[in-house]
Amino acid sequence: MKRTILLAAAMVILFAAAAGIMGRLMPGPLKEADYFVIGSVATLVSLAGLFVLMVLTTKGGSGVFVKRRRK
Repeated sequence: MKRTILLAAAMVILFAAAAGIMGRLMPGPLKEADYFVIGSVATLVSLAGLFVLMVLTTKGGSGVFVKRRRK
């Protein structure tokens, strides 16, 4: 439960940071499509961050994608 709350909080912070950075980088005046792009990129960044954190914090870290067979 604690891990889930920490991951959710990290994703909210990462989303806000990515959206804030994109908002500063986009030249003004911003249109509706610009806000759509900012939200899409922030979502992509936060989901990529979630994927990386889930892989790094999963039990048995080295065998997440490949299972070795016994000989």
